[in-house]
Amino acid sequence: MRVSLLLFTLFCAAAADSTWEEKFRAIPDPHNMREAMQRMSAHPHHVGSPYDKDNAEWLLAKLKSWGLDARIENFDVLFPTPNQRLVEMIEPVKFTARLAEPPVAADPTSNQTAEQLPVYNAYSADGEITAPLVYVNYGVPADYERLARLGVSVRGAIVIARYGASWRGIKPKVAAEHGAVGCIIYSDPRDDGYYVNDVFPEGPERPRDGAQRGSVMDMVLYPGDPLTPGIGATPEAKRLQIPEAKTITRIPVLPMSYGDAQPLLAAMKGPVAPPEWRGALPITYHVGPGPAKVHMKLKFNWDIKRLYNVIVRIPGSQYPDEWVIRGNHHDAWVNGASDPLSGAVAELEEMRAFAELLKQGWKPKRTIIYAFWDGEEPGLLGSTEWAEAHAEDLQKHAVMYLNSDSNGRGFLQAEGSHTLENFLNGVIKDISDPETRLTVWKRLQLRDLERAGADRRRELRTRPDLRIGALGSGSDYTAFLDHLGIASLNLGYGGEGGGGGVYHSVYDDFYWYTHFADTDFVYGRALAQTAGTAVMRMADADLLPFQFSDFADTVRNYIDELKRLEAGQRTQTEETNREIDEGVFQAAADPRLPYHPPEKNPPPPHLNFAPLENGIDALTRAAQRYDAARKNAAASSVKAVNARLIASERDLTDPAGLPGRPWFRHLIYAPGFYTGYGVKTLPGVREAIEQKRWQEADEQIQRAGAVLTKEADLLEEAAAALAGR
Repeated sequence: MRVSLLLFTLFCAAAADSTWEEKFRAIPDPHNMREAMQRMSAHPHHVGSPYDKDNAEWLLAKLKSWGLDARIENFDVLFPTPNQRLVEMIEPVKFTARLAEPPVAADPTSNQTAEQLPVYNAYSADGEITAPLVYVNYGVPADYERLARLGVSVRGAIVIARYGASWRGIKPKVAAEHGAVGCIIYSDPRDDGYYVNDVFPEGPERPRDGAQRGSVMDMVLYPGDPLTPGIGATPEAKRLQIPEAKTITRIPVLPMSYGDAQPLLAAMKGPVAPPEWRGALPITYHVGPGPAKVHMKLKFNWDIKRLYNVIVRIPGSQYPDEWVIRGNHHDAWVNGASDPLSGAVAELEEMRAFAELLKQGWKPKRTIIYAFWDGEEPGLLGSTEWAEAHAEDLQKHAVMYLNSDSNGRGFLQAEGSHTLENFLNGVIKDISDPETRLTVWKRLQLRDLERAGADRRRELRTRPDLRIGALGSGSDYTAFLDHLGIASLNLGYGGEGGGGGVYHSVYDDFYWYTHFADTDFVYGRALAQTAGTAVMRMADADLLPFQFSDFADTVRNYIDELKRLEAGQRTQTEETNREIDEGVFQAAADPRLPYHPPEKNPPPPHLNFAPLENGIDALTRAAQRYDAARKNAAASSVKAVNARLIASERDLTDPAGLPGRPWFRHLIYAPGFYTGYGVKTLPGVREAIEQKRWQEADEQIQRAGAVLTKEADLLEEAAAALAGR
């Protein structure tokens, strides 16, 4: 009787929630999003600019006019801006880079030169250097290994790397580790220029003089204000001195267009670049060093700037101490129509829709917090400082964080905590794709079926849930998931229409977006419907809709990947040592240069994966018990079970953090030390294997196995509570 009564109650509640959800999804209006984007992108609005503050105050007034409880929360952070920028080639010919993006006649906001931040990399070191140039492809660790095989060193050189393959901040970091004294990052047309599509203004891709601004803060150590690691950058915060900040680069670094880069690359000699290193410029790519010699001079204003986070709170009616949090940033490098306003205007429409429902009598069961973050572009500043300042409350109360950033036309792109994978699948089965009229879920499945091999197609037809990706870093979910252990999702539509070519340039503006991206804002509406439905469903669920079988299945795949990685390292080491013995690398070196064969590596030991295997076996059994109990719930205290579910992501963290970077506490997901944005799953183990630190790998296997076992214990307790025991 107790089971039947509870199931009947849950059924009635679900029916009522569904009605409110349908009302919600009918409200977001593409016209409103278009108007909001046009207003917010009318001027550059980077951190510290007048229009950044103006946008925050406009958002605040708009939200308050709808009857919502909104306020601005400020933080004061280090944000450097350029004082001097010079890149000139002094040998074998003279050339001075323009380092500027010209206005385009058809684009009315591209000529706001006085308001625009110039082309630069935030948190580069100051410096003046003159050195020969070496081309390092994408500038990732594997590229330096290839250079060593060619007999080329970057010690004492300025490296030139192309954007791509890793986050930009990794490029000067790795260059400095190899002895380089400066770094140039350019945009090659093969990656986001004329090789890909027509260039702006005829098409969506990067024109000859377009350049990508961006932060090079070493965010894999910690994001946020470099001077207040781990604490909110409030007026009373104790700040480091700038030389003490570990996330500021060790060498000067500057981005440039391919128009500026081509003369530098064309003047280089030395070995011809390997085929996969060659871009699409009409030159022969050489790696150097020299004879091109470059003089760089960079000086920055190291100022403290104010952030303006806009925070909205809708109090919960039944579980006010359980918080569902949603965010998107509002600052940009320049006008920022795509990044970030395409996501921010969808979030704003979600807020308008919720305001309408509140007037109609809807009351969320849990407290909903919406945030429009400032300072995301320089280094996730606003979200990180807010999360650090409120860390204790967030760890007690936060159920989920849902993030978006840029949005475009096409397919849903979703990553996040795999305990939310089943939940998200349910949401997107109720969202209609605006172009095909299929559900978003069905369109994704059909796209994946078209691309998949035989094994993957079999899974797509039989597995109930589509897989979502794992989260590394690169947007405002980072502090919530990686530092505080709050289950998180990151959502956005895209994949059709291009757009990488105007990323972080003056051309990412209203003109570009309305000509080449989601031109009628119907995918903005889809994002608002998707994210808002997820927030509403999580806020109104009696039993939190976490599911653990998908999570266990995914982690088992990660463990299998680690085993293959270890085996691959062993095979690679054996092959490399054999080639060194045989002198194979000599043939690859330029005979005109001295050849120094690499040192041989000792053979890797066999790792003991038993702690991980035991942990995942226990987790799989517990997940099955919990998910079965969830379907036949007879809990006398849903609140007690929910408390365990909220803690489930926290239990995957360790206060000691990852080796060498304690700010990152999650032992299942983290950005890679040499990928930046890109995720490393089971990161402590994976990176120890990749870097051949075998004792550390053993230690990290023990730690990761322990958190899986702890998670299994929590699920056993939750399953017992659901069964009324």
